[in-house]
Amino acid sequence: MTVQKRMTLADLGLFTGAPQHEHFCRMKDLLDTREMAPSTHPHVWPRGETTPLPETYDFDGTSRPTDEFLAGTDTSALLVLVDGAIRRESYFLTGGPDVRWLSMSVSKSFVSALVGIAVAEGHIASIDEPISSYVPVRAGSAYDGVSIRDVLQMSSGARWNEDYNDPASDIFQLTAATSGIGGTLDDFVAHMVCESGPGTVCRYNSGETQILGALVAWSTNRTVADYMHEKLCEPLGMTSAGYWLLDPAGRELAFGGLNLTTRDFARLGELYRNEGMWQGRQIVPAQWVRHSVTATAPHLRPGRPLVGSQQVDVGYGYQWWILAGDRGEFNAVGVYNQFIYVDPVSRTTIVKLSANRRYGTSPGEATSGEEETIAFLRAVARHGH
Repeated sequence: MTVQKRMTLADLGLFTGAPQHEHFCRMKDLLDTREMAPSTHPHVWPRGETTPLPETYDFDGTSRPTDEFLAGTDTSALLVLVDGAIRRESYFLTGGPDVRWLSMSVSKSFVSALVGIAVAEGHIASIDEPISSYVPVRAGSAYDGVSIRDVLQMSSGARWNEDYNDPASDIFQLTAATSGIGGTLDDFVAHMVCESGPGTVCRYNSGETQILGALVAWSTNRTVADYMHEKLCEPLGMTSAGYWLLDPAGRELAFGGLNLTTRDFARLGELYRNEGMWQGRQIVPAQWVRHSVTATAPHLRPGRPLVGSQQVDVGYGYQWWILAGDRGEFNAVGVYNQFIYVDPVSRTTIVKLSANRRYGTSPGEATSGEEETIAFLRAVARHGH
């Protein structure tokens, strides 16, 4: 059910340094949403022996205190699972076990899973088909004739600037479209402009995920929320209602509008840690999961993807970030330091939800804290192993 609210995402003062922990915990009360009911067969996480966090972790050549890091990034929740059992669960600020937190771009990895399921069910014939065979776009625009695979890999060739420090950047224009300024989200992606050849440059682009959400909706003839409820929320045993933020036309903000509890966010990490298998049932095809968390071309490997104007030291798959090294680690990542981190070697899944008020106030790691967060999560996964 859609309920009219008074605010839009553009009203929150994102990337200005304003505290956001009072907003991210109650988005369903502030903005238009579509609800996904809890599972009729809820799965309650088992609990194992409590694992203490490391008191310090190493980053940038120094040892840093864990407590200062958690406070400094406005952490609201930290959940550590090992072998599918809760080993650590802590909440801060406005976080809590029943709080639905705004995912930001963590939602991208959920949308990717839905695309994989839609392919397996035959709604999408092949990801080598043009996305424009399913989603209406303007002739000659960025997504006209571009393969679904290239869009999944943020490699469509669309012109894009995801610079959170630049109010004129494309990401700010996309956010403005969530309020209906200048048209709907579907209008926005249908008129994006091509810049380079598909499959040559991995340029992080929230517009890619928005059109993937439209792909799910057009190919299944259902809303993203409805399809996700049946294909993920229900079989994964989600214990709380979830919510998708909507634009004025009722389209889900696929690029960042999912709201779930910490424990329910963790289900996607565990699902992918187990190659799409959940309690004996294959929810997402195993091959899809493997391809999703593998950099399958040189331009996708760590050090090559671009976020804004900067290259980053991580690789990219199907809407998942891939860490360098031989452990097979991967992340779902959202601005303001939202993370689902998976380390297959230590059989660990970690969810960190945050409202890092410094995020996007200047370019680079000093305010984003993403590289430091990865260092911290790696230290947690290795602590005690």
